[in-house]
Amino acid sequence: MNAPAPAPTQDPDQIAMRLALDQAHNAWLVGEVPVGAVLMRQGQVIATGYNRPITTHDPTGHAEIVALRHAATLLGNYRLPECELYVTLEPCAMCAMAMMHARLKRVVFGAPDPKTGAAGGVIDLFANPQLNHHTDVIGGVLAEPCGALLREFFAEKRALRRAERRTAAADADGPIPTGDATELDGSP
Repeated sequence: MNAPAPAPTQDPDQIAMRLALDQAHNAWLVGEVPVGAVLMRQGQVIATGYNRPITTHDPTGHAEIVALRHAATLLGNYRLPECELYVTLEPCAMCAMAMMHARLKRVVFGAPDPKTGAAGGVIDLFANPQLNHHTDVIGGVLAEPCGALLREFFAEKRALRRAERRTAAADADGPIPTGDATELDGSP
């Protein structure tokens, strides 16, 4: 009798990124741009976060910042040198600097951000030799599902805006007349 084949081992980065994708879905459910983050330490989830600047009226309410704040509170220290942060979208400059200030060991992101990315998309703050802390960065982990989630979200938003504009245009033209043709032209 043959022994069963060993189960394929899953990449820990992909497992953590799938958790971050779950967080991104939470952001979408509350109307936020679907970005999610998970902070891990030695293979254990320490904190999670998803985008919430709109719902909290907080411009710093990015997924990464939410996760960093939660982890720092739970661990009782703003320095998180043994931690790794997984985020579905390349971090912006604000988030990148917060990660370096927290002294994260590593940052792993999914989709690149060609408009505001600070890990190589627009600039690469992590590669700046003048900064006093250097965090390892890995990009492109589950990039396709991370990017697809964002594309679907924005496609839905654009479709809703088009529908709202059509409705507004129809309302501006006034009520649609009802009845037969004789009522419309004023003849008896």
